[in-house]
Amino acid sequence: MINRAAIILKCKPPMLHWINESDPYDDDPQNSMEEVNRDRNIYLISDRDADDGKAQTRWLKANYAVLFEAELEGWYTDESLWPQKRTFKLFQEWFEVECHTMIEDTVGTPIENGER
Repeated sequence: MINRAAIILKCKPPMLHWINESDPYDDDPQNSMEEVNRDRNIYLISDRDADDGKAQTRWLKANYAVLFEAELEGWYTDESLWPQKRTFKLFQEWFEVECHTMIEDTVGTPIENGER
């Protein structure tokens, strides 16, 4: 077991709507909720930041902007397509946050920090 927790952001309907409405190359995209949530990014955080709901909320409030931008960039790299006011409230409206505190490393080799 490693000393990390995992945050997974799942798209809610407003995010799906943005994905479908913002596509600059498709006049009528029809992404479904199932499709956009099929393979999500996983963000590792300190296990202390996942101890309880208050710690998670503090961490999210401090880091939501970076997560929000990473999720938007995963769909469209053109920042002009992104919502201009990316508040914590909007983040909560667009994403369901799952936190997993039990992370088992079954590989047994060192974890490498490679570039995307």
